Amino acid sequence: MRLRCAVLDDFQKVATEVADWSAVADDVEVVSFDRHFDGEDALADALAAFDIVVTLRERVPFPGSLIARLPRLRLLVASGMRNSVIDYAAAEAHGVTVCGTASSSTPPVELTWALLLGLARGIVEESNALRSGGPWQSTVGADLHGRRLGLLGLGKIGSRVAQVGLAFGMRVCAWSRNLTPERAEEVGVELAASKEQLLADSDFVSVHLALSDRTRGLLGPAELALLKPTAYLVNTSRAAIVDQDALLDALHAGRIAGAGLDVFDIEPLPGDHPVRTAPRLLATPHLGYVSRANYTTYYGQAVEDIRAFLDGSPVRRLP
Repeated sequence: MRLRCAVLDDFQKVATEVADWSAVADDVEVVSFDRHFDGEDALADALAAFDIVVTLRERVPFPGSLIARLPRLRLLVASGMRNSVIDYAAAEAHGVTVCGTASSSTPPVELTWALLLGLARGIVEESNALRSGGPWQSTVGADLHGRRLGLLGLGKIGSRVAQVGLAFGMRVCAWSRNLTPERAEEVGVELAASKEQLLADSDFVSVHLALSDRTRGLLGPAELALLKPTAYLVNTSRAAIVDQDALLDALHAGRIAGAGLDVFDIEPLPGDHPVRTAPRLLATPHLGYVSRANYTTYYGQAVEDIRAFLDGSPVRRLP
């Protein structure tokens, strides 16, 4: 009998188009789901009849309680080589192999700049006005050249965001708990003396930190209050790094010029979520890693993972 493989959150219905699944076609029936299953009960019901699950990034948690409810599950493939929402110990205890794929940092770098530029030049507001017969020019754009870009995190993504900022002629500074002067100098940016100084001095702040106990809630009410009223905040990293309620308060009160978000406390966002109606906000539905090249890698290597597992020699095992 052929095994059954579920592909989760295939919202664009492209999982079987951007990669060649023929290598496993004789052994595996692939079923993609273009809707999100909200909650463990819905997931357990939907996946009960599947032996293999392919999940994107960290969109769907796989705690031990869910894994225990999936007795047929034998292989879980997650895009990327790091996933904080999979209980690896539970997977091992239930005989579930977990594998990953490569992932490019280029798409989130590009999306960060799409949000930042969109905010700075009022792109959405001006485009909507033009198309609807609204006013001809209603905003005055914020300049990038000569302004200060503050980066929270200078890893693989943050350093590439920095390079683009430097190309725009921005003064770029960075901070994280472990950032050294040598690393900042290597990238060509200033090392901020503290998180507080970076927030107070920057015209644009962009978040590029991994979520951990140390970074959860890193930007709360006190930190957001340090931002200039003309400053913009962009978060394409993890929602929990920024206190969402505090950010919404700042946007509604006009204490900052605007924010760009690609990550949220609940995904997909409920229809009545307050983020959907917040002023001064440019938001996208977690598109950071959503690009054709990345999807080709994700699903192409998912096929390789499945084939290797079927042949008894799993590759790219996690953690």
